[in-house]
Amino acid sequence: MTAHRNLKRRVRARAAKTGESYTSALRHFRPTPSGEDMSEKSLRIAVAQSTVDRDPGNPELLRASGAEVRSLLRQAAAAGARLVHFTEGAFSFPSKFVMSSLGPDEVGPSDWTKADWTVLQEELDSVVALSGELGVWTVIPSIHPLPDARPHNSMYVVSGQGKVVARYDERALSTTKVTWMYTPGTRPVTFDLEGFRFGLAAGLDVMFPEFFTEYDQLGADAVLVSYSTSGVTHHEHIAVQAAGCAVNNTAWISLSVPVNAEGGLNSGVVDPQGAWVARTAADDVPGIAVAELQHKDWSKVGRAFRQRTRERIGS
Repeated sequence: MTAHRNLKRRVRARAAKTGESYTSALRHFRPTPSGEDMSEKSLRIAVAQSTVDRDPGNPELLRASGAEVRSLLRQAAAAGARLVHFTEGAFSFPSKFVMSSLGPDEVGPSDWTKADWTVLQEELDSVVALSGELGVWTVIPSIHPLPDARPHNSMYVVSGQGKVVARYDERALSTTKVTWMYTPGTRPVTFDLEGFRFGLAAGLDVMFPEFFTEYDQLGADAVLVSYSTSGVTHHEHIAVQAAGCAVNNTAWISLSVPVNAEGGLNSGVVDPQGAWVARTAADDVPGIAVAELQHKDWSKVGRAFRQRTRERIGS
């Protein structure tokens, strides 16, 4: 009973100091299997930079992408990562011209019968199985079919037990995506791993700060952003926006992009103060970058301040 009273006293003291609710403050004192406080817990993650092809109807390209994803997943596991984060279009980032029902020279409604859904599912299943074999969580984007509508552009969350436990669907679709290609998602998605809460964002979601504010209010410690630069150049501004989202929400941001030196981006992790603490090589070589996420008191203080201020100004 004495230990329980001491814990309650410590939690109340933290809540009074940071402005957090009692429940939020309690998260930081629950013992881990090793007996450490959550406030001292770290989590090693890996962010991948992989080759992305544009034709989801080509089984050879799909299998090559899947093989590369699995190779990077093994590298991350060997580096001690507990979670591995992949780019948008990890298996295939469909070209609007390849998918167009009007032919390869004119953009029109996508003909999704062109996609090899069987091989796409096989490659996803193989990553799910490998995650369970390695005991590593994987966030792997892919196309999610719908029976009576265009598919979602999605991110699957795979547990270390080899099970799909969540799926996020891109919400801020580009004009091309929403007009010709995909069905937009409608809600944020979070998942918890070893005392850290993660939010998910795909594609142009990164350009909408309100999504990151939403994750801040949902208690996310980090947001995993999968963004494709396939077919485009000079997207350096996306790195600036990712860092800004990190600072504005005192959250970790993992940005995963494809191999594409002309895109102006490489994969990496931004800490809650906007510093890039890990980055892949700025070249056309697939690889991973590894970072240690940690709980920071000033992150919680910042969140509590934002919550109080929003309540005061009525936003």
